[in-house]
Amino acid sequence: MSRRSLTLLKTLTRNSTGSTTQTRSVTYMPRPGDGAPRAVTLIPGDGIGPLVTNAVEQVMEAMHAPIYFEKYDVQGEMSRVPPEVMESIRKNKVCLKGGLKTPVGGGVSSLNVQLRKELDLFASLVNCFNLPGLPTRHENVDIVVIRENTEGEYAGLEHEVVPGVVESLKVITKFCSERIAKYAFEYAYLNNRKKVTAVHKANIMKLADGLFLESCREVAKKYPGITYNEIIVDNCCMQLVAKPEQFDVMVTPNLYGNLVANTAAGIAGGTGVMPGGNVGADHAVFEQGASAGNVGKDKIVRENKANPVALLLSSAMMLRHLQFPSFADRLESAVKRVISEGKCRTKDLGGQSTTQEVVDAVIAKLE
Repeated sequence: MSRRSLTLLKTLTRNSTGSTTQTRSVTYMPRPGDGAPRAVTLIPGDGIGPLVTNAVEQVMEAMHAPIYFEKYDVQGEMSRVPPEVMESIRKNKVCLKGGLKTPVGGGVSSLNVQLRKELDLFASLVNCFNLPGLPTRHENVDIVVIRENTEGEYAGLEHEVVPGVVESLKVITKFCSERIAKYAFEYAYLNNRKKVTAVHKANIMKLADGLFLESCREVAKKYPGITYNEIIVDNCCMQLVAKPEQFDVMVTPNLYGNLVANTAAGIAGGTGVMPGGNVGADHAVFEQGASAGNVGKDKIVRENKANPVALLLSSAMMLRHLQFPSFADRLESAVKRVISEGKCRTKDLGGQSTTQEVVDAVIAKLE
């Protein structure tokens, strides 16, 4: 075993007095041949991004997580993601990022969308659930929104036909529709979920959304133990705000998924506490689950009151993706205990705590 691995194991077994007596079982073991920590590309981003990514860095250091960050400065106003950043993500396979501001209307295209397309991050996953101790209008909410990430209205195929007339193309393919449906059903199967709901507008877009539904139906036949149903997107939004507990896993085309995930996040406690990630066959980018392009208000940045919970929980998803489940469990448990106690909460959760105060509270709750 490498010297770094031995140091890591000693750290895990050392008690608070500094002795090397083991006080709890060691649940983390390095994978064979993997003695060194894993590198993760870190993009702090714009607005509150540097605050919340710094929060993650502090917590990871405090828990001695077997990762280290390669940090790159990227702003949403850039025309493209710098080549060295893409090279780092391709090398490391995993990235953690803060929000990247996307200009509204004219200007540069979204760097968030560029990352998803260039790395073929075809699945966006947002987990919207009630956190114990955080009051919300609805209880028993635990929804996973799985969104196709590479086509649909986000294909960016727009042009001006004649002055004053713009045509925007919505692209739906059988390949991408089947791929996201398989991901959703496989996720449901592996995580003991009981139902998958396909969200669509096939009553109007009969060919495009019809193809998406056809693909979902074909995949559903291979998973007889999972209930499959369909819902029109406008009815879906109404049902979400009226009775969200009826939903389990939801699979959607690109645009609908963005709307549904943000609606579900608002119901379950707000975008500041919902984790998420974008995954493909070879790479994964973890970020705030809903409103990933929302970089917060300048006042929040000046007052150091950004909510780091969403990115901390996304980091737990990242640790699990990297096959470090014990570290993920420790981080999730610490965050949930802080929220449950209610002493340290940022303004969006009804408190007045700063980002650093929340970070300190989470570190204090680590086991």
